[in-house]
Amino acid sequence: MKKIIIRAVMALFAVLYLFIHFAPRAHAHEGIDHSGETAQHDILVLGDIEIANAFARATLPNAPVGGGFMTITNTGAEDDRLIGAAADVAGDAQIHEMALDGDIMKMRALEDGIALPAGETVTLAPGGLHIMFMGIEQPFVEGECVEVRLTFEKAGEVGFCMPVAAVAANGADHSSHGSH
Repeated sequence: MKKIIIRAVMALFAVLYLFIHFAPRAHAHEGIDHSGETAQHDILVLGDIEIANAFARATLPNAPVGGGFMTITNTGAEDDRLIGAAADVAGDAQIHEMALDGDIMKMRALEDGIALPAGETVTLAPGGLHIMFMGIEQPFVEGECVEVRLTFEKAGEVGFCMPVAAVAANGADHSSHGSH
């Protein structure tokens, strides 16, 4: 009986952690730092691919996973695909999707990556598509950054520093900043 209770508590903790860490939040600008070298409104360009609003959420001490989020725009005339992710601070980085299946929130790795149709924008955001950093070696601390490498089928590979925002950060809408 004691083992069953321990397992139930551990399962509850895991579900609670995933909900807190990956569920969307109502306040879009919560925890955003616009002063860093790779501030949220900067756009990283790799061929026809533009990466904007990249951030990771801060993690709790001893948390085994973290999440990375961004907006990816394919400005080209040909489709591309995000096919890989890596980070030195994680044992593994995977492209994931979180979606409701009936009343149950499920997360799964996207083995084929994420399609980036020509001329369209794809958003990786809490509660949906995201980069899952697994086996992280140290907590993601708000105000610091995580060195990330993304691999695209056609555009190639790019590395950058992903700013770490608050645990409950949801990203930011920078449309009021004008053209970049």
